[in-house]
Amino acid sequence: MAPPQGNNSGSTWNSRLRRRSLLAGAAALGAAGAVGATTGCSRVATADTGDGGHLLEQLRAKKTVRLGLAGEQPYSYIGSDGKMTGSSPAIAKRIFKELGVDNVEPFPIEFGSLITGLNSLQFDVVAAGMYINPERCEQVIFADPEYQMLDAFIVRKGNPKNLHSYKDIAKANAKMATGVGYAEIGYAEEAGVKDIGTLPDQLAGLLAVKQGRIDVFAGTAVTVRNAVKQAGGGAVEATAEVTPLVDGKPVIDVGGFCFRSPETTLRDAFNRELHKLKRSGELLEIMRPFGFTKDQMTDIRAEEKCKP
Repeated sequence: MAPPQGNNSGSTWNSRLRRRSLLAGAAALGAAGAVGATTGCSRVATADTGDGGHLLEQLRAKKTVRLGLAGEQPYSYIGSDGKMTGSSPAIAKRIFKELGVDNVEPFPIEFGSLITGLNSLQFDVVAAGMYINPERCEQVIFADPEYQMLDAFIVRKGNPKNLHSYKDIAKANAKMATGVGYAEIGYAEEAGVKDIGTLPDQLAGLLAVKQGRIDVFAGTAVTVRNAVKQAGGGAVEATAEVTPLVDGKPVIDVGGFCFRSPETTLRDAFNRELHKLKRSGELLEIMRPFGFTKDQMTDIRAEEKCKP
């Protein structure tokens, strides 16, 4: 969601996964295969190279597309009813129906294994609100982003350590956590934060703050606000939005769907439908129930974020 930074030798509990660098492991893929067993065990069809790919026509023929999901609200996750939900699946259902693909199936997988899973044909598309950056653009191709986003923190009620930026966390020598492979790890490291850990999701982060095991949990602003709202506040609160810095410059991240590199035909068709939703205002209406507002809408193109 920052480019990979150097290892954080100051933390004994920090995961080496980066949400941007996606250092995926085979074990995670194996586990994901088990989780995704309800959607079928066969791998998705591959595509010819050099001609835009044939995945779109294959998906139309079988009337089904498989989405790689990560368990992060509000982007893509399996709800309490066991069904796929989130802003990305909602967008996917709308767009793929227009493309002649009526059925959308989930393939849950750890965030850090999404690109590996996509490129090893575990599923057809990554639908997880994935941040677009040059490192990822070397591995996959992105549709234009559907949203832009800043960060926010979950802190104890009253924000006793006065944490409003990653620099504040470093100055206070506060104990921070975020999700496995999240970009917030890189942002914190760049700011000089030494004690960085990872937790399964934002709700685990909220509980850890509430119990005093950590001082702050960092995530995207909508994710953090939704978690605090869902928990009813109480002993914790969400901070105002936080602007991360990379190389000393402020960053506003954008997220979108990604596809295997040969599949430009599918990506381009998806983009055409996405831009129709943007022009009509329907995209915001699809995303609004998941906590997005007009402020998160963006006209940035993927190619802008793919530049080194």
